[in-house]
Amino acid sequence: MHPVYDVAIIGAGAVGTAVARELSRYHLKIILLEAKADVGMGTTKANTAIWHTGFDAKPGTLEARLLRRSYALMEKFVPEAGIPTEPLGGLLVAWTEDQYHTLPSLLERAHTNGVTDVRIISAEDVYRLEPRLNAGAWGGLFVPGESLLCPFTLPLAFATQAVINGAELRLNFRVQGIALEDGITRIVSEDGQTVAARYLVNAAGLYSDEIDRMLGHHDFTVTPRRGELIVYDKFARTLINHIILPVPTPITKGVLISPTVYGNILLGPTAEDLDDKTNTATSRQGLEMLLEKGRAILPDLMKEEVTATYAGLRAATEHKDYQIRLHAGQRYVCAGGIRSTGVSAAMGIADYIGGLLSEAGLELRPKDNFLPVHMPNIGQAAPRPYQQPERIAQNPDYGRIVCHCEKVSLGEILDAIHAPIPARTLDGLRRRTRAMQGRCQGFNCQAHIVDILARETGQDPRVLLALEKFPADPADDGGQS
Repeated sequence: MHPVYDVAIIGAGAVGTAVARELSRYHLKIILLEAKADVGMGTTKANTAIWHTGFDAKPGTLEARLLRRSYALMEKFVPEAGIPTEPLGGLLVAWTEDQYHTLPSLLERAHTNGVTDVRIISAEDVYRLEPRLNAGAWGGLFVPGESLLCPFTLPLAFATQAVINGAELRLNFRVQGIALEDGITRIVSEDGQTVAARYLVNAAGLYSDEIDRMLGHHDFTVTPRRGELIVYDKFARTLINHIILPVPTPITKGVLISPTVYGNILLGPTAEDLDDKTNTATSRQGLEMLLEKGRAILPDLMKEEVTATYAGLRAATEHKDYQIRLHAGQRYVCAGGIRSTGVSAAMGIADYIGGLLSEAGLELRPKDNFLPVHMPNIGQAAPRPYQQPERIAQNPDYGRIVCHCEKVSLGEILDAIHAPIPARTLDGLRRRTRAMQGRCQGFNCQAHIVDILARETGQDPRVLLALEKFPADPADDGGQS
């Protein structure tokens, strides 16, 4: 006899894991279902790694409201959970007279959204803050609250806190069908597994419209919007001091240049609507466009070495706002159309969905003891294990460097393999430790890491390498997350 869960959540990206964490605060039996082999493997892992204030969201939209709610919740959670972050501030640069004349309306929008520390600055102040920018700026909009954030650690933290507080995580569960029978929702996977729940949350990202149709709804259609990015070497990090933002358009926030919490520089993203939810390949046209934009904004960046390129798909729809709806009769909440702000808005969305479920009849009785979580630091702003003599004295494995590009120790790799949500693939280790993400992209350390992972998990190293080169799911950044 299968257990009946109180709530099933489809999709373990930023939104789905945040919902699981939020609901694990209550006396509920929760299950989080993910199509891929790990959490945070869809849109969440392939974004620009920025914690947005929501200053430029359209006022009055659900997106604007939930970004602000989330910002307040994240201000408390991020330091508590040890999420790598750097509060650098954002500098939106106007490069033309027309862009300059839009700054007052953007300032008014920011203030309407409750982001009141934003201010217009002169061209002289732009170059005082960022002396290496190309000539020709008319002025800018300074947004102090924009920050860097680790998009890998955040969903892992949400999911880990949910799991240690009693939620169940089931990976490799790709939904094939959903049926409602006598007030119970039955979710069936492609391999025949069945999960029964009284309430259902759809946080399936790129596939949220397909899940929605399984329940008889046709409110929106997801059009995957590809964003390609270029990652520059750490030697480029000194070129800028802030997140360099463009003046947004109705289609996209535009191409930005931003540091990362890992010490690199990002250039991107593009914005290209596709008809294939699995197409996360980069393109020559897209990368050439980014190089052209980068050259126009920060010429010195073109002298720096490129470490990697990647592409992610955002879940764009025909609507300009989040598509979060309660279908009370089905005890079902759909969270679709989150697009590029899901990482920043996740906690606000989770809080909102909790309220919708309560409205539909779910009893939310808080637990007396909600266990906290604190994640390993993989950012540059705080000391890493190899820089902490006291940790090395307690466990010499923290002084044994395995990945020299990113200074990842054996102790960190073992911690990731044996964590509450363990790394079971090379990609999982990348996102938990930064191993194989540096200049050599694993050329010098991958064989050693494969041996460690195989030894600790009992997996065949040939299988681990085969999964690395030929993933079973060709949608590297798609999936139900």
